[in-house]
Amino acid sequence: MAAATSASLFSIGSSYSSKASSFTPQSRAQAVNFNSIPSFTGLRSTSLISGSDSSSSLTKTLRGSVTKAQTSDKKPYGFKINASYKVAVLGAAGGIGQPLSLLIKMSPLVSTLHLYDIANVKGVAADLSHCNTPSQVRDFTGPSELADCLKDVNVVVIPAGVPRKPGMTRDDLFNINAGIVKSLVEAVADNCPNAFIHIISNPVNSTVPIAAEVLKKKGVYDPKKLFGVTTLDVVRANTFVSQKKNLKLIDVDVPVIGGHAGITILPLLSKTKPSANFTDEEIQQLTVRIQNAGTEVVDAKAGAGSATLSMAYAAARFVESSLRALDGDGDVYECSYVESTLTDLPFFASRIKLGKNGLEAVIESDLQGLTEYEQIALEALKPELKASIEKGVAFANKPAAAAAN
Repeated sequence: MAAATSASLFSIGSSYSSKASSFTPQSRAQAVNFNSIPSFTGLRSTSLISGSDSSSSLTKTLRGSVTKAQTSDKKPYGFKINASYKVAVLGAAGGIGQPLSLLIKMSPLVSTLHLYDIANVKGVAADLSHCNTPSQVRDFTGPSELADCLKDVNVVVIPAGVPRKPGMTRDDLFNINAGIVKSLVEAVADNCPNAFIHIISNPVNSTVPIAAEVLKKKGVYDPKKLFGVTTLDVVRANTFVSQKKNLKLIDVDVPVIGGHAGITILPLLSKTKPSANFTDEEIQQLTVRIQNAGTEVVDAKAGAGSATLSMAYAAARFVESSLRALDGDGDVYECSYVESTLTDLPFFASRIKLGKNGLEAVIESDLQGLTEYEQIALEALKPELKASIEKGVAFANKPAAAAAN
């Protein structure tokens, strides 16, 4: 991310997973030493002493150091600054879109931030444009302006759709959000087919397969560049484990595999870094809480929304990882839901390494040496995840009239 005087806004180290059958990563996952993967450090809040790498860009920006960052010619990880990436947020006026756009605006790697929605996006863009960070903000309203929004964009983030309400599951959102994702990805395919695509719209277990089918039909599908954003599951796992075991949060990293709904979310507590011991009861309680954390927020908001702020934070972290990888950082890992041959399922979330061309390597070692509890849970999630994937594929392949009903 960018500045000799600051480390990346979202210093990542959690990790990705996913081998797509249609490509072969040059460096195989099993060749990656799990212990060498850096731990996620989040929004670092350490002191701003003489440009120390441990200080966060967020903190520096709030302290008015953007000008200094722009004039520097190096980043902490040793590459020249290339603050020329365009990011588009589709659904920027929504509950996730607004805080997500704010966080992305704070990245010195972003030169232009495009905000799209069907209404109310001009005010969001005007508001954000007053923030004294380097990126320029442009607003686009409605389908007629979507193509212009997507032109020459490097990263597309899609939080568009309706939020969950009390009593709703992510699958209850399917009929509305599936159509939204389908139409937006069609526009992406037509206008910026080489962009990284980040899908946030739920149910992610189905919307990512929908996006893949759309891109295939358009002849531009690259499985290395399509990501379901499951970072929130990792963020929650790290937070809850830190609280439970009284660990320093900045050091905690828990890989989360599977999918992004209910029992398909499987935190691998046995692979927590730093190593921690859990009783059987703690494992059960933590796993269930991580799986149901979204419902915890929905219920607490009592009809007023779902997890918007934490989702925005997690999505911004993932965007920052993508930008760092695009900019040449060779040490970027995340968890994401992608096309995969890691299991017998066509899509699966786990650790991957990000590179300039997207998914670069799959960390296969995460699925090796699982505990009995984790192995049973892995087998239990597969039927539900498989059904969600098939539902998405079926939707994408319906005739337009049938899909609309």
